[in-house]
Amino acid sequence: MLSFLKSKPALKELLDGSFVDIHSHILPGIDDGAKNIAKSIELVSSLQNFGVSQIVTTPHIKHHVWNNSPEIIQSKLHETQKALQENKIKMPVHAAAEYFIDSWFENHFKEEKLLTLKDNYVLVEMSYLSAPLNIYKTIFEIQVAGYVPVLAHPERYVFYHNKFSEYEKLKNTGCLFQLNLLSAVEYYGSPIAKIADELLAKGMYTFCGTDVHHKKHIEAFDGKIKIKNIDPLKEVIANNQFFKF
Repeated sequence: MLSFLKSKPALKELLDGSFVDIHSHILPGIDDGAKNIAKSIELVSSLQNFGVSQIVTTPHIKHHVWNNSPEIIQSKLHETQKALQENKIKMPVHAAAEYFIDSWFENHFKEEKLLTLKDNYVLVEMSYLSAPLNIYKTIFEIQVAGYVPVLAHPERYVFYHNKFSEYEKLKNTGCLFQLNLLSAVEYYGSPIAKIADELLAKGMYTFCGTDVHHKKHIEAFDGKIKIKNIDPLKEVIANNQFFKF
């Protein structure tokens, strides 16, 4: 009775201490995330405090912007792991990458092994301005190369908002969707939250991630959930157990 008047939970309340985060930018000084090792420690400690148990962090790889390599990423990972240990923070951290789909990437994954979330699951993103002209060809070729593409934050690609059938087409190609959890508290705005809600209602997300870059992202996890489809959101959060290591 009067259940519709119940207050919705804060986002962090949905993370029960076992959540495996597969999208974040916590390695120091290599992209637009943590600026130094002190910030890395601060972010990891905060993630642990509200229910993250393991992290697969995903620094950007974008040609001519974030020219990260597996060697650079692994070096920063080891630096971070050492600092966490020295600060007595028991958080298992692995590293993958968030690859920007462009002409460079289209050649790169055919020539060199990608940093994956687990096994052959690879996190990819596209421009916020427009989809690549050959996006479906690229997704097909990623699969031919032996990978499962996981598209980061599809709800944030506003050029698809009025072309919802494109989301369905992407899913039908075998591309998995990763929700940014902060979309559920309208961190990126109400139109993005609305699309996230609709994608959740249709069962189109497989995984989710924090996409934490900085302190403001951490603080936003105190916010109340604004979307309607909380049960599907809980299911997507639980799905991340697939990446437990």
